[in-house]
Amino acid sequence: MSTLTRILKGVQAAGACGLICGAAQGAPIDWNTWTSATGGTITSDSVDVAFAIAGSGSVDNLVPNYPTYTPTTTFADGSVVNNAPFKADGIIQLVGGNTNVNTVTFSKPVVNPVMAIWSLGAGGHQAQFDFTNATPMFVAGGPSAEYGGSAITISGNNVLGVEGNGTVQFIGTFTSLSWTNPVPENWYGFDVGIAGVGGGGSGVPEPSTFALLTLALVPFAVSLWRRGRRYTPAGQVA
Repeated sequence: MSTLTRILKGVQAAGACGLICGAAQGAPIDWNTWTSATGGTITSDSVDVAFAIAGSGSVDNLVPNYPTYTPTTTFADGSVVNNAPFKADGIIQLVGGNTNVNTVTFSKPVVNPVMAIWSLGAGGHQAQFDFTNATPMFVAGGPSAEYGGSAITISGNNVLGVEGNGTVQFIGTFTSLSWTNPVPENWYGFDVGIAGVGGGGSGVPEPSTFALLTLALVPFAVSLWRRGRRYTPAGQVA
């Protein structure tokens, strides 16, 4: 194998590792811990979370230290979301049954927020979150330790459940998420989390970025190889 071939294979392997190894881990999520029915805190990112419902007739309460958010695979797929909320994070209890707009507001712009939804709907009775300013993307779903059930589903901007549980993500940078809960059901709930704050970053390149960087080294590697051949010491064979 020639020296040039070895160099190119090394660069290729580094790029592949950046893609495969980077994709093997999900994004660590910083989950909100509810401290009241109207707010909570994402401590690690110093983000305050406010919750409000516009209009009258809605039911919303803080249920502390509940649910267990298990099995964790229901709320974290390990590819997009690495970790489920904790029991200590609590949950906001909703009943729905009207067109009042529910809004979660973040104290600073957040990147790719996620929402864990628990016990949406009941056996034979579908309930839903109809988002008005964001499009949910399915991340994970399945039964809950408390009531069993199945994964939530998505239709357009709506999240549907018949005793549904799971996590959705909203791609982009947001300062708020809004939705309605038009179908009454006693009861279901949610928590929110974030992958980071706007303008921040971990300083670790995304897998695709790492791969591009390694591929960009190819011309440089070839240039070094050619330079080495040009200045081969006398008595040696290139």
